[in-house]
Amino acid sequence: TSRGNQHFLRHLLPPPPTFSSFIMQTVISRSRNALLRSPSHIGSVRCMSVPSFWANVPEAPKDPILGITDAFKADTDPSKMNLGVGAFRDDNGKPVVLGCVREAEKRIMGVNEMEYLPIGGFAEFCQHSIKLAYGEDAPCIAEGRVASVQSLSGTGSCRLMGDFMHRFRPEAKIYIPTPTWSNHHNIFADAHVEEVKFRYYKPETRGLDFEGMMEDIKEAPKGSFFLLHACAHNPTGVDPTAEQWAEISTVMKEKGHFPFFDMAYQGFASGDCVKDAQAISIFLKDGHELGCSQSYAKNMGLYGQRTGVFSIVTNDKNHTSPVASQMRLIARPMYSNPPLHGALIVATVLGNPELKAQWYKEVKGMADRIINMRTQLRSCLEASGSTLKWNHVTDQIGMFCFSGMTGEMVDRLAKEHHIYMTRNGRISMAGVTSGTVERLANAIHDVTK
Repeated sequence: TSRGNQHFLRHLLPPPPTFSSFIMQTVISRSRNALLRSPSHIGSVRCMSVPSFWANVPEAPKDPILGITDAFKADTDPSKMNLGVGAFRDDNGKPVVLGCVREAEKRIMGVNEMEYLPIGGFAEFCQHSIKLAYGEDAPCIAEGRVASVQSLSGTGSCRLMGDFMHRFRPEAKIYIPTPTWSNHHNIFADAHVEEVKFRYYKPETRGLDFEGMMEDIKEAPKGSFFLLHACAHNPTGVDPTAEQWAEISTVMKEKGHFPFFDMAYQGFASGDCVKDAQAISIFLKDGHELGCSQSYAKNMGLYGQRTGVFSIVTNDKNHTSPVASQMRLIARPMYSNPPLHGALIVATVLGNPELKAQWYKEVKGMADRIINMRTQLRSCLEASGSTLKWNHVTDQIGMFCFSGMTGEMVDRLAKEHHIYMTRNGRISMAGVTSGTVERLANAIHDVTK
């Protein structure tokens, strides 16, 4: 630049600071920076911030089962009983890990990599599972008419079914028995599938409302979807007989309905895996297309492993691959791929003749303990002086006994006897032991007399 321009710029710039003013500015600047970094200043800035994105999120209602557990834990009485949670316990009230499961763990330990499973899960596990559900020599398997994916236990299977329905039969509604497992309502609602209730349980008899159920099946629009409990109905423990299942199958076939079986207790109900799957066998024999949710939480004690299978039986093997591909497409954004450990355990147990035989024996042992507790509870109730009928305690089957007690009676059990269960009167028989059954019977008599 020219000297004239330099002279002009000097007039635009402030005069150079003196040494004393330089010191003062430095002190002020450092003090200001320290203030900005101080917690009190940060707090004031936060107070002036915009409202949280989540300020209007309400507290969710407590899960009824978890709420029971919280109340049980808060109770300091040493004789307290938790009969709400559906998890098997031995006769000392302790959790059980099956011997066949421990042996399977030993065999897979340090052998497998920790890589991702495919979206559809562990193929060997799925194959063993559908054979367990449909039969070793089932024509639908031999003919390649079963599409399956590994799922996050029974809950995950049901959710996959709900999303599958919503995507490919968006106009369809799901018919759900009254009552049913409470989470069924949440699962299908979140999958945007409308629910319709059908009659199932008859409070007057503590048994099956077969006539009402058949009427509702007949009156449902053709091609409706029905959720059915394959065995050990939760929460009632009331199952149709083989003859009744045959009638149900015939009517549903005539109406063109699609049955979806939730099978959470195969082997755990009667102690016989084949018998507990008889409803599905009857429907397959009648030529139904159907869906099935399997879980290994109860019958193999893999509660925390979240191990299950979702499958659909088609009437044409050419439909199997497209159906399976869409199952995987739904699973991909939901959880990407399923966990490995539980699937390895089940495949090891079911794939080894010795371990499979051991499992059959152990699952029967669990079922027999539940059946024995039912017998003892009924005997103690009848000996307590109660004038009520208690035959439904032994007529029902599976983990739960639908006692017939009201919510007020259940509240009294908790308050006066330190016994906890769901307010619909459902007793988890797995929580009853030979050492507590008499006290339970006497408490039930006290609140029902």
